[in-house]
Amino acid sequence: MLRLFYQGLDGLCRTSLWVAGTSMVVLTVIFGWLVFGRYVLNATPTWVEQVALLLVVLIGFVGASTGVHERSHLGVSFFRDMAPRPVQRAMDFLVYLIMAVFGSVMMVQTYVLVLFKWDTEIPLINLPEGLRAVPLTFCGAACLIYSIGHLIRFFLDRDPPSSIQR
Repeated sequence: MLRLFYQGLDGLCRTSLWVAGTSMVVLTVIFGWLVFGRYVLNATPTWVEQVALLLVVLIGFVGASTGVHERSHLGVSFFRDMAPRPVQRAMDFLVYLIMAVFGSVMMVQTYVLVLFKWDTEIPLINLPEGLRAVPLTFCGAACLIYSIGHLIRFFLDRDPPSSIQR
């Protein structure tokens, strides 16, 4: 059962990376269209800026959540690596616990933001303003579930793999 849970986390991480990567390609294409429209057609597509803002949030937060799963998120491990093994374990536990709490707070509070802003429209593209916060809610949920996975491994005293299989 636990193996299925970790396979699910790996699948979620892979899917998140694909979504972030695809969004990066779409962002590049629409900016190409912006430049072409502005300098060749002399008609600037006004919707590009708003779509680009949505995509940047999607890329940033969905992509960042995978760093928690792969243990590649920003961190300073110099002092941890110098510490004795029991202190390293305590630091690892504390980091996983803090990330789980942070993820849960982020998930709940940004979900409240999604609901609050849903009735307002984004100018030029007529989509709900709350859509901007959906990637943040996903990121919080992903950070929470990835941290739970790390905590389970911690208590089972198993080292996580260095990175997911792609």
